[in-house]
Amino acid sequence: MTKSAAADHVGDLGVDLVALRSCVHDANLGSGPLTDARTIGGGTQNIMLRFSCDSREFVLRRGPAHLRSTTNDNLRREIRLLTALADTPVPHAKLIHACLDETILGGSVFYLMEPIDGFNAAVELPEPHASSPSIRYQMGLSLVEALAELSMVDYKAAHLGDFGRPEGFLDRQVPRWLRELDSYASSDGYPGHSLPVEKVAAWLNRNQPASGPVGIMHGDYHLANVMFGYGGPYVAAIVDWEMATIGDPLLDLGWLLATWPEPDEASDVIGSELARAGSLPPAHELVRIYGERTGYDVSAADWYAVLACFKLGILLEGTYARSCAGLAPADVGHRLHHTATALFTRALTLTN
Repeated sequence: MTKSAAADHVGDLGVDLVALRSCVHDANLGSGPLTDARTIGGGTQNIMLRFSCDSREFVLRRGPAHLRSTTNDNLRREIRLLTALADTPVPHAKLIHACLDETILGGSVFYLMEPIDGFNAAVELPEPHASSPSIRYQMGLSLVEALAELSMVDYKAAHLGDFGRPEGFLDRQVPRWLRELDSYASSDGYPGHSLPVEKVAAWLNRNQPASGPVGIMHGDYHLANVMFGYGGPYVAAIVDWEMATIGDPLLDLGWLLATWPEPDEASDVIGSELARAGSLPPAHELVRIYGERTGYDVSAADWYAVLACFKLGILLEGTYARSCAGLAPADVGHRLHHTATALFTRALTLTN
């Protein structure tokens, strides 16, 4: 791939650049060749491609080379959500153009968005952030402030009234994820789990709070799904929206708490560089700020954190089950099984 012009073939990039160039031209987004095309990490199996046309930079997001049955529906939901967030203060990558025609790029829906001038603090920590405890502390506060902005979006005014099923949202969580865990028994080679699932499930059922607020949920809100600005401790964008829905946004707060390192811990359950550097605010400070910003009752924050540990732990155990059947790398499966165990240990600590 030369700097002056991208080669017109799918190749290692996983994208038909001839078709993509035609799409850019037809949408009046540029008239020249595509240049500097390169794949970038997106945190999922989806293909992310950054390129330029007529000095304007774009990021393409499309499904993986081998599309899953849900890929296009998930991408359509992401497109709809990013469209809805356009006029809100929620930090996100701005949608430039969406293509719902599955025939253009190998059967996948895709969209173009603006690049984010920022970094993922789960994998890197540049200066001045690396050397400044005060910046790192403020990064933690900015993370929960960005979540509060998302939680307060009027989802009906944003035309997302049918984007999820908020009625009975909390009631469905424990039985739904117990069924998910039971389904892993069909994976060849999976020895079964040793997680304290029944004990945590019973506690969740006994202590379930009344239905909370209804709003947009990211669904997987933690450090690895946020990009910070290079110039300071602010959140430049929330990314990876494929699990977004309408439900109880306090579960996003719980998800953040479930993966958050306390001051006496050297790391968090996702192993982020920011956590290893330390000087982050304690979890109770995140809860306080979220409650002040949103006006929501956060007295049951620990319950939501336990539910997040329960749900995320079961999700990660699913990858371990698939790895036992040879459907995922063995090293990844064992690492995520270890993380699932750590999440359930945290859940038990929170229930005591």
